[in-house]
Amino acid sequence: MEKKRFKLVSNYSPQGDQNSAIDKLSEGLKKGFKYQSLLGVTGSGKTYSIANTIKNIQLPTLVLAPNKTLAAQLCSEFKEYFPENAVEYFVSYYDYYQPEAYLPGKDMYIEKDTSINEEIEKLRLSTTNSLYTRDDVIVVASVSCIYGLGSPSEYAKQRVVLKTGEDFNREEFIGKLVNIRYERNEYEFSNGKFRVKGDTIEVYPAYQDRAVRIQLFGDEVEAIEEFNPVSGEIFEKKDIYIISPATHFLATVEWVERALRTIEEELEERMKFFRDEGKLLEAQRIESRTRYDMEMIAELGFCGGIENYSRHILGKKPGEAPNTLLDFFPDDFLTVIDESHIGIPQIRGMYKGDRSRKQTLVDYGFRLPSALDNRPLKFHEFEEKVKRVIFTSATPGPYEKSVSGRIAEQIIRPTGLVDPEVIVKPTRGQIDDLIFEIKKIVKRGERVLVTTLTKKMAEDLTDYLSGHKIKVRYLHSTIDTLERFEILSDLRSGKFDVRVGIILLREGLDLP
Repeated sequence: MEKKRFKLVSNYSPQGDQNSAIDKLSEGLKKGFKYQSLLGVTGSGKTYSIANTIKNIQLPTLVLAPNKTLAAQLCSEFKEYFPENAVEYFVSYYDYYQPEAYLPGKDMYIEKDTSINEEIEKLRLSTTNSLYTRDDVIVVASVSCIYGLGSPSEYAKQRVVLKTGEDFNREEFIGKLVNIRYERNEYEFSNGKFRVKGDTIEVYPAYQDRAVRIQLFGDEVEAIEEFNPVSGEIFEKKDIYIISPATHFLATVEWVERALRTIEEELEERMKFFRDEGKLLEAQRIESRTRYDMEMIAELGFCGGIENYSRHILGKKPGEAPNTLLDFFPDDFLTVIDESHIGIPQIRGMYKGDRSRKQTLVDYGFRLPSALDNRPLKFHEFEEKVKRVIFTSATPGPYEKSVSGRIAEQIIRPTGLVDPEVIVKPTRGQIDDLIFEIKKIVKRGERVLVTTLTKKMAEDLTDYLSGHKIKVRYLHSTIDTLERFEILSDLRSGKFDVRVGIILLREGLDLP
């Protein structure tokens, strides 16, 4: 593992209450406080204080944000503060996600339907690769980090380690690449693929923009080069190179054989239960669906919804906590929960919402009971996995206040600005008044944020304002993850002047 220190790069120094907050949090971490809170008003520079705290304690850090947009903004800020260190982005890779469900009242089964964003999947793989190759890592994540992610031990075990001058059989190397889900393709060279030309093997890792060329002389690794996969330009030669898997979900042949046995045992037990209860339809349904999945696993090594058999594949006990991103971190790491008044209820609610939906699928014979173990962490499991936690919020909830051994306050903003005056106006003529205020603010070279109640209202208001020659964009949950960040960047740069949104405005936005 590469040993590097966190190096903070900034053109300014702590101001206002930041110095005392940084010292207080750093001292608390060194004294062993598990929970601390950073209570800071909006605009007081809490992110900068956390960056200084990370620099002081030199620990890998997980920053948990309440939504993808805020996570992207925080990731961008930390990249600016730590340009020489690894700052990663880990959120759900679904652009669209319709979970599997059954509605008993309508006798309606809804099949799982998803659309995966390949760029975000690449960033997720980059996260776990960094956690296993270096110790100066900051991961900015959404609540996706408490969902199942495969076995960290198997991920570490199946990485391919190459060293110049050492023996590595060509066929064995190709076999290992296939085992960790790399696809051989001589024509389309993209992430997660490799190609072979005699004794030269070129691999395009699934998690980065650089490819690697391995030149063999017989069974000896003669040279390792990182190169640009488009231009062919060679970046640097390497003595040691590690190729991490192209997926988080790895399974060995032995695991699959064991899983098929235990799935069969659970299936027989479940069929007997339904028959004893007189539920013949459910017994027939669970048998046909499960046996089909078992045939697919036996022949291909996977099936649709294979995550529902994760307990069997990983050999876990009923009710045992799933492997998550937190298990890929070293034993000692820092967790920062940003906007904790939203983040803590999110973590609490994920398990119960998931359980409610899957319990219906189990009760009506669509899934085996083991599917309930494909789940996010329970709140007490999350508490057990994190070792050092800092909550940041302007309005911390009762939980944060009760568990925090120390609370640092940031009341004075570095800019010296005070809270703006709040003016309440009547609803009559509000749109005309809004347009008047927008034009007045834009004339001063400033930006405007407008909050509405629903997505439809946000879209309609955006269309109306556009008709009055106002440069405006809307932002809500249906906007793709990466596009949201582009919209906020365009607002900062002045490509448009007004941003209309709904709940995202209440969950925290960093717009310096």
